[in-house]
Amino acid sequence: MNFAASTPENGPTTGTTLGEQLLLLALDDESGAEKESANVAYAIAAASLVELVLAGRVVVEGDRVTVRDAAPLGDPTLDAALADIAGWNKPRPRATKEWVEHLKRGAVAGTTRNLVAKGLVREEKKKVLGLFPVTRYPEADGTAEAELRRVLDEVVMRGATPDERMASLVALLHGAKLHGLLYAKPELATAKTNMERIAHSQWAAPAVQQAIKAAEDALTAIIAVTVVTTVVAN
Repeated sequence: MNFAASTPENGPTTGTTLGEQLLLLALDDESGAEKESANVAYAIAAASLVELVLAGRVVVEGDRVTVRDAAPLGDPTLDAALADIAGWNKPRPRATKEWVEHLKRGAVAGTTRNLVAKGLVREEKKKVLGLFPVTRYPEADGTAEAELRRVLDEVVMRGATPDERMASLVALLHGAKLHGLLYAKPELATAKTNMERIAHSQWAAPAVQQAIKAAEDALTAIIAVTVVTTVVAN
């Protein structure tokens, strides 16, 4: 199954972007509640940068993000991120960490809208304890997630060679410490080791590897600060 984003170059597809794949893995199929929400939001923001690098729209050089081609891709979330980078980068290119933090603000909302539009999840509004309104996104069509999990398992646990996009997804999951979205004990330890190996192997063009490394470093730094802040607050 092709998980490529829909772009002018490859035409419309029924595939999913890296950010959409992350969110599919994070949403509980039945309740629609999001697991690991803080880390997932950062990972989806980083995924937008990686998608734009893969599409040749931005480059990461010396950890600074710059626009190479501002032409829209045809994906609402990615196009918004690209326009944001093109505008906010003035007067100087900003670091990957800054962009992950900045893009996080609308990352989950935009990605969720895309999944609803593609018919993969559905929007449900309800009240908790009959008082507090919440919106959840349970599974509407589990085909894409099932195939995604199958391919990830082949790569992570069975040694299949990943393509550039699948290796990027594994690297994002590893960088955001989202191994638990895929595996639980007793497989979790082995999965972490294998995902780290994939994330740090030579599987992609140098430009993409640089973007993934910068995104992973940004995720690690941001999540570490988030954890410390949470512990101190409690």
